Amino acid sequence: MPRTEPATSRVELLTPAEVAALFRVDPKTVTRWAVSGKLTSLRTLGGHRRYRADEVYALLDAAGGRAPIEPEI
Repeated sequence: MPRTEPATSRVELLTPAEVAALFRVDPKTVTRWAVSGKLTSLRTLGGHRRYRADEVYALLDAAGGRAPIEPEI
């Protein structure tokens, strides 16, 4: 019997470029947010970052549909 998982157990993941496009920032900024703990990232087997779509959209809503203001370093 083949093993199947319920469709609800799958989590939609976004790439840094997709998250950056939503916030209108550079993908490196998204990586800095992950390093600083503002956004949780998961790593693929190849070491690439992926972000949970539900968390990204919640952050986007909290920012009023805009990117939070980041101080320039």
